[in-house]
Amino acid sequence: MDFKAVAAQLNALVSLKRPEVLTGSWIFKHAPECYRFIQKNIRTEWNAIDWDQVTSVLDWKYQRRWMPQRRPKKLNPYRNRNEVDAILNRYRDKLYVFIVPADRVDRHLRDIISIRLVRLAQRGNFTAKQEIMRLVRYAVDEWLDRSDYMSRWRGYDEKVRETIEGCIRRYRYTGSFFKYVYRTLQYAGRGIQPFYAYSLDEPVAIDADKRKIENVVQDPETGEIGLYRT
Repeated sequence: MDFKAVAAQLNALVSLKRPEVLTGSWIFKHAPECYRFIQKNIRTEWNAIDWDQVTSVLDWKYQRRWMPQRRPKKLNPYRNRNEVDAILNRYRDKLYVFIVPADRVDRHLRDIISIRLVRLAQRGNFTAKQEIMRLVRYAVDEWLDRSDYMSRWRGYDEKVRETIEGCIRRYRYTGSFFKYVYRTLQYAGRGIQPFYAYSLDEPVAIDADKRKIENVVQDPETGEIGLYRT
């Protein structure tokens, strides 16, 4: 048996049984041979079962039914660069995919690497969280440059950072992590007022000597920047 055969068998089984919730325990109960292969051969860099790789080969609708092992409510944050490097060194010559992904294959690899870092961050590794936030930001900055809609996030760096952090914390199933971040920014952006909708060098009013930049103030409570209006 190889992983391709395992993927085919699991897809056939879940299509037949149609479980409402799919877990490792469900696979162990209904496909013990597949489970034994996965347990022995499909492992992460930190020697846990790589359920992300397993669920990534399932039909999309069943990916959404995957319920990972519940994480403890309270994590003990720690820093471990070796865990992060174990992932990055494996793909060292492919890290360009975070800056200039050329095609669908590159974008898929980008998701594989990012999800591994996300899982480490979810276990409490603060170094992994910093690394994935840095790498994701390359794509986010490109979205802000290329999309008129996304450009409304310009000037809200702290909110962007908080949104990415929330995505890392909440990400659950094996779909594209970058699509998840994009959709989250897209939906959350509905309430964002574009900060650079006009030039701050424009005069406050016709024939006025004072420019709009001179009316920019920061709210002492929220830290948000806006225009002071008289």
